[in-house]
Amino acid sequence: MAIAGAVRAVQSTADTANSPWTGHDTRVLVIAAIGIAIVVLLIVWVKMHAFLALTIGSLFVGIGSGIALDKVTGSYETGVGGVLGYVGILIALGAMLGKLLADSGGADKVVETLLRGRPATLPWKMALIAGIIGIPMFFEIGLVLLIPVVMLAVRRTNGPAMRLGIPALAGLSVLHGFIPPHPGPLAAIGILHANVGITLALGLIVAIPTVIVAGPLFGILAARMVPIGAAGAALAVTGGSTADTPSRALGKGSGSSASGAGGSSASVRAKDGSASDGHGRAQDPDATGTPSFAITLVTLLSPLVLMLIKAAADVWMAKGNPIHPLLDFIGDPVVALTVAVLLAMITFGTGVGFSAQVLTKKIGQSLLPIVGVMLIVGAGGGFKQVLVDGGTGTAIAKVAVAASLSILLLGWIVAVLIRLATGSATVATVTAAGIIAPLATGLTPVHLSLVVLAVGAGSLFFSHVNDAGFWLVKEYFGLTVGQTIKTWSVMETIISVMGLLLTWLLFSIL
Repeated sequence: MAIAGAVRAVQSTADTANSPWTGHDTRVLVIAAIGIAIVVLLIVWVKMHAFLALTIGSLFVGIGSGIALDKVTGSYETGVGGVLGYVGILIALGAMLGKLLADSGGADKVVETLLRGRPATLPWKMALIAGIIGIPMFFEIGLVLLIPVVMLAVRRTNGPAMRLGIPALAGLSVLHGFIPPHPGPLAAIGILHANVGITLALGLIVAIPTVIVAGPLFGILAARMVPIGAAGAALAVTGGSTADTPSRALGKGSGSSASGAGGSSASVRAKDGSASDGHGRAQDPDATGTPSFAITLVTLLSPLVLMLIKAAADVWMAKGNPIHPLLDFIGDPVVALTVAVLLAMITFGTGVGFSAQVLTKKIGQSLLPIVGVMLIVGAGGGFKQVLVDGGTGTAIAKVAVAASLSILLLGWIVAVLIRLATGSATVATVTAAGIIAPLATGLTPVHLSLVVLAVGAGSLFFSHVNDAGFWLVKEYFGLTVGQTIKTWSVMETIISVMGLLLTWLLFSIL
């Protein structure tokens, strides 16, 4: 349903990409650039809250792009609702799961297992886990599931957050852009009539080296550029506070603990009543037991299994099969995460000694740190929507089509430009695929699949303030706008360029 909606939403853009350039096209491009600048200036210089800045920027873009005055707020509200109606639910369910995972001691079990062996291998383990989780899961779901593990590992190792955060983000993002059953790649496969199996196989070939370069390797540089420790909404969800984080993890060069004299390992009580010791353990001291690593893994992977079942059914099962609707239902991300939370209330709740009353309290506490995150992410969706409704995507498409380029490079460039203009990877993928579809006739199945991957690579280019994912990463990791650009945005650009280079290489030799 999401794919069909995206196709319908951008079909007019693909259809009008070959129409003549108009004054309105010039106008919307200028307005889009000014609107983005307004958002950045309000946040960075005026220190305005991101939600309000994005709202002001959205209204300016809507009015400036020529959307009727009585339709501007409707466009913005549609974008906010479209994001919060889906991503907001996932963020809330993920926060509940993360809170129970941390307070039960399950996250400590996962981190202790990851920390075995050489410390230098930890970023590679994070990238591998993120890649596995990212196969069936949307980026937002994988992020909310991985966040507690990443943040606790940062606290336990006293290292910079980006050293572990970037590999996890890279693993999730690469799979989201390149590998079906994610909506962008599936939509492009349908539009270009590519083969799902071939695209999946080639996508994995492209994804592995891309994750290595954009994840563990770039993570080293990102940690030096932004040497912060555990912070942000992710730290709050796991029951920690900035008092838990040694100052050297924040890039201050000291090994002493900021939580007390002499780096004491005494328990630190967070605002929500949960506790963390000076070594970054997140288990609530009121828990009478701890889930085993096996139980923790089963609980965390339960939504993964349900979504994998749905993905397998979509690929190999006939739509008319009577059990297909049931598999579609249980594999829906909202249902899968709800099942995981209910399971966690047993394995991470009553199973470790929490009463029903305590569980209810913890579920409520889990939502407090992410309220602001949800509003900012929703506002990012509203900003994206007014750009789309104002015609920015159509103007960008016209610019790209006017250039005489190879189909692989043209698909990538169109996706890049639409991504920069609208902030949506799915919209960029679908629009670019629709524009280049007439040029793709006669290509071999392998080359068609490589075009799909090139388009997917372009759709990930330089995420910035009009992308809801930008704000999700910023708030979860406690970054500034500038720090988010230097880490997340640059990482996305590396993924995009690596994807283009690898698909171009494969296109030349296959």
